[in-house]
Amino acid sequence: MRTGRPDLIEALTNLLNLAEVSGGAVRERGVREDGRAEKDDHAQLSPQAANSTRSDRRDPARIVALMALERRLFEALGGECEIYAYGLRPARLADGEAWVHEMHDRLTRFSPTSELSRFNASAGAWVGVSPLLESLLRECLRAHELSGGLVNAAVLPALLAAGYTRTFSEGPTAVTASVVPPALPEVLEVRSGSARLRLGASIDLGGIAKGWLADRLAAELGPNSLVNLCGDLFARGDGETGEGWPVGMGGKTVLLLDMGAATSGTRKRTWGPDLHHLIDPRTGLPSRSDLVEASVIARSGADAEIFAKTALILGSTRAEEYLAAHDALGWSLIA
Repeated sequence: MRTGRPDLIEALTNLLNLAEVSGGAVRERGVREDGRAEKDDHAQLSPQAANSTRSDRRDPARIVALMALERRLFEALGGECEIYAYGLRPARLADGEAWVHEMHDRLTRFSPTSELSRFNASAGAWVGVSPLLESLLRECLRAHELSGGLVNAAVLPALLAAGYTRTFSEGPTAVTASVVPPALPEVLEVRSGSARLRLGASIDLGGIAKGWLADRLAAELGPNSLVNLCGDLFARGDGETGEGWPVGMGGKTVLLLDMGAATSGTRKRTWGPDLHHLIDPRTGLPSRSDLVEASVIARSGADAEIFAKTALILGSTRAEEYLAAHDALGWSLIA
């Protein structure tokens, strides 16, 4: 018997709302009018779901296992984080939270002793890096290429010049002259076990790390879990009903099955007229796009985060063309 449980869907929709309902049309590829992911090459079912039948999903053992939805809500990475999973003990989710806090401590630019800050301080020399940082640096280079240079981890000097020198809760500092960042491949080299920044360069991982981390944590938590890190998420498995995890997007509820989603916007982290955290690498200034929010569904949380930031910086006239060309599964753009 399918439970449906509208109370669960409503709760998850509220907690995982990706885009405020304030106008803005939702353009969805791979998502049907009823909000379910289409079973085509844009929205592939997971192997487990593809091989299961409707009767499999109604199996009493499955229903009993799915009744135990565990969730964990906490603050990390500069915002609200959520972990949901079926069939796991609370201790597993607590371990997941601890891992996210560890990642925050290692990757933040706001602590001089973090792994990222030590790497930035070593600019000009080849230094050993952990497998984690090496993977993320390679992801930065991939994001730069995939976005046509608009997602550029080398924007840190521009962020500092715009006044974003400390955590947002501590408030901004004085704005200085804008700094146009170099193309990332010009200042970052990565080898197995080591990396080098050009002297004078520094990077910030805030633009790519959360979706990437959500992908990895969801993979560790098991076949039916959802990890949402400050709005960048990955939904693994088929949720409670066997048809996907319900996520609110652009005033609709869409069901995500082995998909990522992310939102990029300029309305939350602001500290003055036209001052916010999303730097346009072409100018070194906060983006002047006519879009204030872009939410994107993709095959991974990492891709969704890259696509959302790129779309927002491109603006409404070019965002849809970019998203369609890169096989985004769905999007909501708000001007």
